[in-house]
Amino acid sequence: MTRATAPGKFILFGEHAVVYGQPAIAFPLRQLRVTAQINIIPDAPRGHVRLHAPDIHYHAWLHEADEENPLRKIVELTLDEIHAQSSPAIEVRVSSEILVASGLGSGAAVSTAIVRALCQHFEQPLELERQSELVYEVEKIHHGTPSGIDNTVIIYDQPVYFIRGHQPERLSISGELTFILADTGLPSNTGQIVGNLRNAWEQNRPTFDTIFNHIGQVAERAKSAIAAGDVKSIGILMDENQQLLEQLGVSSETISGLLTTARDHGAYGAKLSGAGVGGIIITLVQPTASTRIVNALREAGAVWTGVTKV
Repeated sequence: MTRATAPGKFILFGEHAVVYGQPAIAFPLRQLRVTAQINIIPDAPRGHVRLHAPDIHYHAWLHEADEENPLRKIVELTLDEIHAQSSPAIEVRVSSEILVASGLGSGAAVSTAIVRALCQHFEQPLELERQSELVYEVEKIHHGTPSGIDNTVIIYDQPVYFIRGHQPERLSISGELTFILADTGLPSNTGQIVGNLRNAWEQNRPTFDTIFNHIGQVAERAKSAIAAGDVKSIGILMDENQQLLEQLGVSSETISGLLTTARDHGAYGAKLSGAGVGGIIITLVQPTASTRIVNALREAGAVWTGVTKV
């Protein structure tokens, strides 16, 4: 038996605009993880692979799964890469602590954990950059035109300043930042939301490019604020980023209600994180205010909350 894990992620600045070449800032979410386990199946033909994801009640032989199934895709890509197709039969079992369709990188984390587990099982290590490339191919199934930020921050497991097509830059952080994440309880279909936004952009590029540029400028300023440990400025910039996301049409009344609750109870700043419409919101808080704000968010309708420190 071989086991490997991968963290979730959250985007602090720059979602959506990052698809159009603007910078974004993201952090790994190490408290929530995906685990991939490889078990040998002694009584099955060589080369056979069984996929098992009990969290979603899914199990199938690899060759019987839909060709666009993300589990099948990442297993096939990895086995081809490490030349392990004719090995003894195995089961790839996946379990996850990460909320699905929430903006926390569930899809990329699953793919990452599988790549790592298979490489360890067959004793065929891959460079992190190549792992990221494999996971990115599967991200296309999930998101259509992904920026690459999810696979990057999860594979490298470190805070990143990310611009599409460039080498990721490790983010410099001064001091400790405390965030509260809260789930709206509404699904966030990243592929559909990204596709709808692209259609809107194609019909009105000047307007949307202006918004994307402003989001990029916010991310640039936030990079400096994070390096300086300027918590109040980070919070102000989170609110500014949220206003721009609202102009893109990816927020919702549910998101706005939770953000208002967080700010009213003392958060430095608050915004959606990820594709939007539903999914996760994130708030920057003073550590001593965490319990008060968590309780307020739950009373306001958040179906899950978590506190993370960076």
